[in-house]
Amino acid sequence: MKILLTGGAGYIGSHANKLLSSRGHETVVADNLGRGHREAVRWGRLAQVDLLDEATLDKLFEAEKFDAVMHFAALIFVGESVKHPGRYYRNNVQGSLNLLRAMRKYGVGRIIFSSTAAVYGTPETSPLPEDHTLGPINPYGWSKLMIEQTIRDFCSAYGMKAVIFRYFNAAGADPERETGEKHDPENHLIPLVLKAVRNPARSLKIFGSDYDTPDGTCVRDYIHVCDLAASHLLGVESLMEPGGEGTARVYNVGNGEGFSVREVIEATAKVTGKKPRVEQAPRRSGDAARLVASSEKLKRELGWRPEYPELVKIIEHAWAWEQTLPVD
Repeated sequence: MKILLTGGAGYIGSHANKLLSSRGHETVVADNLGRGHREAVRWGRLAQVDLLDEATLDKLFEAEKFDAVMHFAALIFVGESVKHPGRYYRNNVQGSLNLLRAMRKYGVGRIIFSSTAAVYGTPETSPLPEDHTLGPINPYGWSKLMIEQTIRDFCSAYGMKAVIFRYFNAAGADPERETGEKHDPENHLIPLVLKAVRNPARSLKIFGSDYDTPDGTCVRDYIHVCDLAASHLLGVESLMEPGGEGTARVYNVGNGEGFSVREVIEATAKVTGKKPRVEQAPRRSGDAARLVASSEKLKRELGWRPEYPELVKIIEHAWAWEQTLPVD
């Protein structure tokens, strides 16, 4: 297959790109490089495209004939979305609408969409099934839910086929250290802990210690990025099977087990032999106390199984990658 990966110069997209390429698929990465990294496109070809630029997007679809699209491109930080909601709605929602318009115009009918557990808002049950009530509590989550609905409507109206993956907390890195997590600024917990371990001048902020959790800190479900990439390979293969036009299937992708911020710090100490300097900070607006996935539907329908479910192994791979980067 020839697959377009929007945002493929980013963290999750680059891991999916490596896996797809290793399986013989031709990949084209569309990325504006605003937060992606040119050096992360080690497989396939890079087309520097901004989804908000419809003319350039049309040129890409005119020049290439894609079998499917994997749509990773998005702004992803909860706190930033609360401060700058307009930026998130324009980039995430309008960019996705432009992509869907181009897909329809040029006859590309299959899409994998990177959604998020943030669409669930404050969980009523744990672990969370896909049919849980949807109610985001921050603009990032709302932007993703809006895109989900837009995709459903395009499928229904135009006979497209979609798989929507609701990610929980992507973590870890390629075991061969060819790609990994490199956000600027970095807002994800595990790399922040590792950076604080490497650089004693840094401290790790714990945002909130009074949540309704066993130790008062937020609990999250950490999914290895390579296992996340594997779900995308299964998803796109399922879209190539006959039937299913007009439908959008939704799957959670997580390990089904939650770990608190303090538990992540303890696991990091086991891997690195060090603990970071910790600084207590107030809760962040838009953070839920607990987000843990049920991925039983994904396992049942697509045969997905995580290869790296252990938190320590996830941190080991993240630590190996972190040590290839400059200390900051």
